[in-house]
Amino acid sequence: PPGGYVSRLKWSSFFFADCYVIYAEPGGSMDHDELPQRAISRSVLALAATFALSGCQLEIGDMDTVFYDGDGRSVHCAVNLDTNAQNSLASIDSGLDRAVSRREVVELYAHSPDKSVPMATLEHVLAGAAARGLPFVTYSAFARGEGTGPGIALSLDDSGVDRWMNARPLFLQYGAHVTFFVTRYDRMSDLDKANLRTLVGDGHELQAHSVNHLHGPEYVEAHGLGAYLDEEVLPSIDILRADGFDITAYAYPFGARTRETDEAILKHVPILRSVSFSYTGVVQDACP
Repeated sequence: PPGGYVSRLKWSSFFFADCYVIYAEPGGSMDHDELPQRAISRSVLALAATFALSGCQLEIGDMDTVFYDGDGRSVHCAVNLDTNAQNSLASIDSGLDRAVSRREVVELYAHSPDKSVPMATLEHVLAGAAARGLPFVTYSAFARGEGTGPGIALSLDDSGVDRWMNARPLFLQYGAHVTFFVTRYDRMSDLDKANLRTLVGDGHELQAHSVNHLHGPEYVEAHGLGAYLDEEVLPSIDILRADGFDITAYAYPFGARTRETDEAILKHVPILRSVSFSYTGVVQDACP
């Protein structure tokens, strides 16, 4: 989070021999939305302050963790479409093709259309799904035991409602149903909340994504599991339910989770969403 250890490192990245390399040095700052795949573990940061870390990038079609085959899992994982995740259009296509051929649901996420992810990339995903006849699956469908594939589960995270509304014509054009994992809902303007209701009226859905978008395991380490639930998780679920939304899923900020947090939150919603990384050898994957 801003102001934490991440902000004290200057991050850079490049490709070498089909491998994705990230490295950091003391000084500088970076917003959490700009971090590769948005989830860097404390142990990696300690190493990265001194050493370069590298890992080879997988095609999305080779990432078993981001495909749902109807096994009834409670913790789902999605792969990042944002520019900084460096997933190519060809890699995205490999994921869509696998969803068709193996009759699975591919889980993809991003944040801010035309900011963190180009609108052209988003349209490529939507058009690709439509061309392959892949239906859109929301996380409430997983909670109901539906959405067994083939299909695509597309989610947008955080609080960029104006950017989501800018993508609305694309969603309508391709008949997309998107899950918006919302954080900082208590600070949203009346206009943003009205726009969220417009999106829900189009067939999209809202789900919870914490109060302040903090790193869950770190918060638990500092304040305890009970405090994390009472201050970050449950209020984000309750406030949306109080406004009439049916909340059945919670997405971890940064995808950061533990078995302990899973067990505690699953007492309140049936589905959790984490993330999985398309590069290997850099950080421990957050997906179980």
